[in-house]
Amino acid sequence: MNKNQLTIIKIGGNVIDNPEVLFRFLQDFSTLKTPKILVHGGGKAATRLAVKLGVESIMIDGRRVTNEEMLDVAIMTYAGLCNKKIVAQLQGFNNSAIGLTGADGNSIFSQKRENSTYDYGFVGDVIGINSEWIKKLLDSGITPVFCAITHDKKGQLLNTNADSIAQSLAVGLSSLYNTTLLYCFEKMGVLQDIEDDTSVIENINYNSYQNLKTNNIIHSGMIPKLDNCFEALAQGVENIIISNPEIISNPNQLHTRITL
Repeated sequence: MNKNQLTIIKIGGNVIDNPEVLFRFLQDFSTLKTPKILVHGGGKAATRLAVKLGVESIMIDGRRVTNEEMLDVAIMTYAGLCNKKIVAQLQGFNNSAIGLTGADGNSIFSQKRENSTYDYGFVGDVIGINSEWIKKLLDSGITPVFCAITHDKKGQLLNTNADSIAQSLAVGLSSLYNTTLLYCFEKMGVLQDIEDDTSVIENINYNSYQNLKTNNIIHSGMIPKLDNCFEALAQGVENIIISNPEIISNPNQLHTRITL
């Protein structure tokens, strides 16, 4: 069976927080002619709204604790403020976009995280996606824009890592499409030297990844991102690239390609 190409792009908070960068990215994203999906978070916007509402942001090891109050803030920010602004801009670029949480169309379902060292509250880990329903949207020429909110099929919304959502979508749809997963953040790729933005590591395979971790070149938040990448490749995702938003308009610029 010849499968169509599908591009899934996840944009980070630093892209969302810069209106000019976001505008240019969405303009470029809208020019992609093949089926595409956009995934976004919005952590900094959630933190700002929490301050305005007097809700305390509790972090453990750099990860947000999502108690009941913070879950409401996350839903308002991710599914409302950030999502609808992105969707409106895409409509302005003549893209038929639809903003979604995982609860819409039962598209992404998760379970509340249990048995971790800390209780992160209403945080979900993805356990499945509704591939056929999402495919119907894509076949209709609609571009889904997923925020970082999923559900547990029992009426509970859950705050969910946007990288994990993008990976789960890529894996779940890889049986139906030749899937490319693109993580866009503020750097041109994974860096050899965090102080040098041009020190992009152009190719990382599983063995080199282990060496980069051992030598502490890759650490902290980049580790779960890359773990997601290798898991996705092992489950059928065709291509994974990490770069900045300009990669769409300039695919030959420096970037990091992840391979097994």
